Amino acid sequence: MTPSPASSGPGAPGLDIPVVTVAPGGTATTSLTVRNDSDIVEAYSLEVVGDCASWTTVEPARVSLYPGTSETVTFRLEPPRSPEIRAGEMPLAVRVLPTEHPDAVRVPETTVHVEEFHELRTELQPRRRRGWLRGRYRLAVRNEGNTPVQVGFTPGQAGEELAFAFNPAEPKLEPGESVDVGLRVRTGKPVWFGSPVVWPFTLTTTETGDQDEARAGESADRPPLDAEFVQIPIFPKWLLAVLAALLALLLAWFALVRPAVRSAAKEAANEAVQPRPTAAGEQGGEGQTPGNGSGGASASPDGQSSGQGQGQGPGGGGDGTSAGGGQQSSATIDLKTSGGQTDTGTYKVPEKSVFGVTDIVVANFQGDEGVMTISFGDRKITTIALETFRNQDYHWVTPIKIPANDTVTIEVTCAKPGTPATGRRAQGCHEVLNVSGVLSRTEQ
Repeated sequence: MTPSPASSGPGAPGLDIPVVTVAPGGTATTSLTVRNDSDIVEAYSLEVVGDCASWTTVEPARVSLYPGTSETVTFRLEPPRSPEIRAGEMPLAVRVLPTEHPDAVRVPETTVHVEEFHELRTELQPRRRRGWLRGRYRLAVRNEGNTPVQVGFTPGQAGEELAFAFNPAEPKLEPGESVDVGLRVRTGKPVWFGSPVVWPFTLTTTETGDQDEARAGESADRPPLDAEFVQIPIFPKWLLAVLAALLALLLAWFALVRPAVRSAAKEAANEAVQPRPTAAGEQGGEGQTPGNGSGGASASPDGQSSGQGQGQGPGGGGDGTSAGGGQQSSATIDLKTSGGQTDTGTYKVPEKSVFGVTDIVVANFQGDEGVMTISFGDRKITTIALETFRNQDYHWVTPIKIPANDTVTIEVTCAKPGTPATGRRAQGCHEVLNVSGVLSRTEQ
């Protein structure tokens, strides 16, 4: 810029600085003519003072003049693009200090017009939110410009399924000020079953109020923020699988397990009400006379002894005779086994008794994985893999007799605990064995 003509009194430099306009982030220059009107050679030091001193430089900062001569110095103004440099008028002052006459110091001043610039920084957190009907987001807005602004928000969505609410709706920000705006997104209809529904939307931040063309262009150049709301179903998929499994178990109970249990109970009841064998020397209920043998047991019509002292195979009863027809009895072995471990559960036949086993029911209601071995005394009955069944039953027409003090034993090796109807994986395996038959007393 061209300065106006300089003027001063005798013995003082001529000082005059024109007004200058500068944009933050840009560069502007102005000049000052220093003239020596004294009769001696004089050196002048120039220093910028005031609010503009941090971003203003003078070249050269020191001049030496002969009497009657002058020199022009240049001021370079480079304000940073920062909200700290407020828009408006700022004073620019320069202290001119003569070396030989320090008492003749001069401080000429001028006005610097700092132009406006607008810049908003926005950040949306999180970009993806999950919920049944609504989602909450946090929008951080900071005014990086050098003039106060009022901010508005414009959401965008392909359809009209989402509703948006901002709090505060139109905040006003000073330069360098920040605010956290709460955003609530809501859908109109719930999703009951199926897969989650993704609703993408955009969010544009603009300056409200009176805008000139430059500010409107800056708002148009600001890209919108992208975000998503994921609407999850009210009832998850695994609940449907659990309901289907429960229904299958219920149908299996009524179709398979319940008829088998009723059949076993009926057979046991029929066996319990069979006529007891007559003792030696007594007249039978059919009018038979006592036998003449020395064995003490009455003879049946087919020529066989009716006593219960017959020898048994492996795991069979003792050598005594039956003291009665016996009664229907059952026992339950409830066994819990830790994962990766092997454990056993037993039922011991009482003393002076024989247990004639006719039915066993095995329950693996958790769906555990592993191996189960069932033994009657020293006799191994079966070994089965747990993952192949949930409920299983076995029946024998001829009872398997277990003598006194022998045991019914299950041995379970737990490879992997299953998942019960609650939907949460169990801590260990859990199996139940029910064994039923006729428990008869014997004499030694």
